[in-house]
Amino acid sequence: MASAGGDVKLALGPLQYYWPRDTVLGFYREMAAAPLDVVYLGEAVCSRRHELRLADWLELGDMLAAAGKEVVLSTQVLIESGSDLATLRRIAGNGRFLVEANDMGAVHCLEGQPFVAGPWLNVYSAPTLELLAQLGATRWVMPLEMGREGLAQLQSGRPPGIATEVFAYGRMPLAFSARCFAARHHDLPKDDCRFVCLNYPDGLLMETREGQPFLTLNGIQTQSALVYSLIDQLDTMRALGVGVARISPQSRHTAEVAALFRAVLDGALAAAEAQARLLPLMPAAPCNGYWHGKPGLEQWAA
Repeated sequence: MASAGGDVKLALGPLQYYWPRDTVLGFYREMAAAPLDVVYLGEAVCSRRHELRLADWLELGDMLAAAGKEVVLSTQVLIESGSDLATLRRIAGNGRFLVEANDMGAVHCLEGQPFVAGPWLNVYSAPTLELLAQLGATRWVMPLEMGREGLAQLQSGRPPGIATEVFAYGRMPLAFSARCFAARHHDLPKDDCRFVCLNYPDGLLMETREGQPFLTLNGIQTQSALVYSLIDQLDTMRALGVGVARISPQSRHTAEVAALFRAVLDGALAAAEAQARLLPLMPAAPCNGYWHGKPGLEQWAA
């Protein structure tokens, strides 16, 4: 589907949380009708999450492609076992959809074919971006901690033929660990976690001793407690040559969030009005500090 928002497409990133199978299937049926250009599918966080298998993700991909979406399969960020590697190779060789590489092992599996360089490849320099382009990357996703000024520098030397994507909405996935924090919270070993992540559809909030939101625990992934939102920066992204703005799935209101971003991209709604309408749809307060070169949890006016 061609983007109605000028030269900036709207993408839905991979599902970060662990939801029941029927919930996931219903969610993506809803997303088929949402104003999205690109949809990322697959398990990017934890290999113990088995509500859907690769065959299920491929079937969802076919459904979304039939609805006019560009489908991308995301790979796991942390590869820990031989079975993880085998799954990675099956994704890389799926033969149907573009793949987002989220570690260098995935890049090597995909070398010579088009792929998306995910945000966890940590591209902070022009030579790194040039290398990924030579290996086959047709799009790269800006690291979460990079700000507007750093992006402008990379855009000025961006290799031809590679588009830029920016994480523009959602709780920021900040780090991954071999330890499962959700299991630890319940005094369970990682290998017998009893799939407690199913109890937290938007992650498990972690607060400071003073009761302030600090982080969100999502299995082996650590996220921000607040919700990153750049809905008021879409015109700036367009001016910088960004090709895709990514929103991250949440358990409620994802379609409404996408509609607000689409309205701003289309020029049908002012950014300030969209930002005000967005607040009630968010699972936590907003932040945008990284974009402005400030601490990530801060909120700065445009």
